[in-house]
Amino acid sequence: MKNLWSDTESDNFKDDLALRVYTSRLLGKDPSLVLHGGGNTSVKITETNLVGSKEEILYVKGSGWDLVSIEKDGFSPVRMAHMLKLSKLKSLSDPQMVNELKTQLTNAASPTPSVETILHAILPFKYVDHTHADAVVTISNTSDGEERIREIYGNRVVIVPYVMPGFDLAKEVGRLFSEMASDETEGMVLLNHGIFSFGSTARKSYDRMIDLVNLAEQYLVSQNACDNEEIVSNIKSKKIRNDVSQLRQKVSSVAGNPVLLNLTKSQLGTSFSNRKDVEIIATRGPLTPDHVIRTKRIPMIGRDVEKYVKEYISYFNAHKTNAKEKKTMLDPAPRVILDREFGLCAVGKNMSEIGIISDIYEHTMESILKSEKLGGFQALPASDIFNLEYWDLEQAKLRKNANSLEFQGEVVLITGAASGIGKSCVESFLNRGAAVVGIDIDSSIETKYKHQDYLGLTCDVTDENAIDEVLDKSVCHFGGLDMIVLNAGIFPEGKMVSQISMKEWSEVFSINLNSNLNLLREVYPLLKVAPNKGRVVVIGSKNVPAPGPGAAAYSASKAALNQLMRVLSMEWGSDGIRLNTLHPNAVFDTGMWTDEVLKSRAKHYNLTIESYKTNNILGVEVHSIDVSELAAELCGSLFSKTTAAQIPIDGGNERVI
Repeated sequence: MKNLWSDTESDNFKDDLALRVYTSRLLGKDPSLVLHGGGNTSVKITETNLVGSKEEILYVKGSGWDLVSIEKDGFSPVRMAHMLKLSKLKSLSDPQMVNELKTQLTNAASPTPSVETILHAILPFKYVDHTHADAVVTISNTSDGEERIREIYGNRVVIVPYVMPGFDLAKEVGRLFSEMASDETEGMVLLNHGIFSFGSTARKSYDRMIDLVNLAEQYLVSQNACDNEEIVSNIKSKKIRNDVSQLRQKVSSVAGNPVLLNLTKSQLGTSFSNRKDVEIIATRGPLTPDHVIRTKRIPMIGRDVEKYVKEYISYFNAHKTNAKEKKTMLDPAPRVILDREFGLCAVGKNMSEIGIISDIYEHTMESILKSEKLGGFQALPASDIFNLEYWDLEQAKLRKNANSLEFQGEVVLITGAASGIGKSCVESFLNRGAAVVGIDIDSSIETKYKHQDYLGLTCDVTDENAIDEVLDKSVCHFGGLDMIVLNAGIFPEGKMVSQISMKEWSEVFSINLNSNLNLLREVYPLLKVAPNKGRVVVIGSKNVPAPGPGAAAYSASKAALNQLMRVLSMEWGSDGIRLNTLHPNAVFDTGMWTDEVLKSRAKHYNLTIESYKTNNILGVEVHSIDVSELAAELCGSLFSKTTAAQIPIDGGNERVI
């Protein structure tokens, strides 16, 4: 492990708290030390309060902050004197502890202090660092883990058996530290949990953490525990998108809401999933207890969702009776799936959550394999894992972000997404929580939107093979498709019918009609298993109900597409799939309306450009966002009982009316 301390960088951090920020970020940069909110750090500082009295303040990482990006405001300042008094109590419930921590804040705007605040307070060092170092946890998660830890560290660390985080852990640490600590003590190992380091300066505490973890890593190397596993791939060349979509439907059903399912394409995940002993080694429990909040206690092996749910219910029933208060079962859906064909799959409400779950399980697999070479991976008993999974303080962290957006966990594919109405559709659906697949012939589609729930794919919609590839990639990335917005199309140069060549006619129909027919045919099996039933929005045109001269190919192709929508609404209605059409007119913030075209059309009608833009019954200008918001609304609950509708969005057009 590399020591990242830089004298040049550290010179920019002038005071004790600033240096606390600096070394916290150094720890957070290394995922083998800290993953997604794990770990915590603190510093004790003497300050003068408002009334002129000096008091010692403990600045400890606040809840909801990640070490890699923490700022000064991410540390919660609590009064040390009161923390030390609390540590002397015989007992303290979790609600009482949280209340006491909050009441002792010197800044009411600070985040809620870490549940390990009292533990940090009682350790007699200015700086305290705590990580969940993979190497340390790997070694302690073996049958003789404690003995190995003693062999590695000797008197340099105090060893603490696993205790539930919070007040009980602080009490046990206080007892053991007073008995076992010496002048040689540089740190503390919490078995099955992580490691602490301490120091009188930020650098000393950080250096000790790196040194201690390095010893663990060197031990793993000496035991040949770091030898690379042979990478095995079992993913077949056959199409798997229908199988993936069906699996997502089943998982969504037991989760109680739509979820995304991502095939991570992890080489380690594929190899691990294909081990003969995967059902044994992967079902012993998580790497550290706190992982259960994200990953559940064990992954699902294969695709038997019903079996997994049955086993989860049994696990809940077996342990709920030992809980101090009544527990309500969480949803029994898996968060991690190990499948011989799909490899490592992660399940979550969005790609941020999936990324966290994937990262955690990548580290878990690596540690399990290393622990196996040390005699076998051994997680904590299920009862300990249950207690943390159903620990209200941990659940509260998730409840903070529990507010669900309308399309959370759902996936929409939008054609012609690089500009105009398509671009606005991307934004409207992302804002409502959907995962979005945007496709366009313009390759900028791949990088146009910087959003974790967006996948941009270059595609010629008339190319059947390209569409096939797009659907495969979309489903492997998000798990399925729930909604389709058919927006791609062309409006050719105006010509009278007598002037149109068959080549021109065929080109317009190929893009505006045939490509959509092919796409709809291919997505039908996916929409059929959408958790909330499939939805299709066709971006039509005013020219369908009110065609004009000089636009025969465009008008006829859009009319045919609209007719296709009506037929499919009857054919797919029994599957709960609904299809509707929007007929926009004169949407001027799209690519086809250049300044030259606008000027020409306004002149033709003897109008100013501004008057031409609002030349409708309501006297309003129709924008792309107006169309995209209505498209999103059509996919929502308000239109859950509407199919085969044709809705104008044109400000009122006399010819249409």
